[in-house]
Amino acid sequence: MLEISIFELRNTVTELEKRLISTEDEGNEWKTRYEIQVELNKQLERQINILREKVEHIRGNPADKLSIVCTFDQMLVGFLKEVLKQLEEEKKSLQNQLKDYELRLEQEAKAYHKANDERCMYLSEILQTSATLKNVERKKTDALTRNTQILRRRYSVPGNTKKVNPQKGVIKKTVGVKQHPRLKH
Repeated sequence: MLEISIFELRNTVTELEKRLISTEDEGNEWKTRYEIQVELNKQLERQINILREKVEHIRGNPADKLSIVCTFDQMLVGFLKEVLKQLEEEKKSLQNQLKDYELRLEQEAKAYHKANDERCMYLSEILQTSATLKNVERKKTDALTRNTQILRRRYSVPGNTKKVNPQKGVIKKTVGVKQHPRLKH
């Protein structure tokens, strides 16, 4: 019965270890996605800073404003409206893209943490099962030791049959039995 129990516990441990390995792989996938998303966000922030610098350059200092106004004054009103619409659409597109990236980053961070929590849960389950398996194996060896001790006492068999003589080495002794078991006819 103990051997069956130990066998089942070992199967459970191997199954949990397989699940842990698959969960760790998922964790690495989510971690990689998370890192890629963070890098993408950094690139977008750099692009935003570059665009801000361009806007500042266009706005410039008060002396340059007059030259820009003169340039815009020379443009047709219809063309200025088209440029303004295009810039507004580009701004909205970039804002929407940034929101999408933030949302994806948040979702992937949640998924990563969930997978990491599952991995920790599987690890603790494996540790508990391993501890239970060790206890069962220890109890089994204790039971075997007790059974052999009971048999030795019952049939008067000495525990250690070998003794060491420092001059001659190991001395072999035959087992002395005080009582022989009764034979049934």
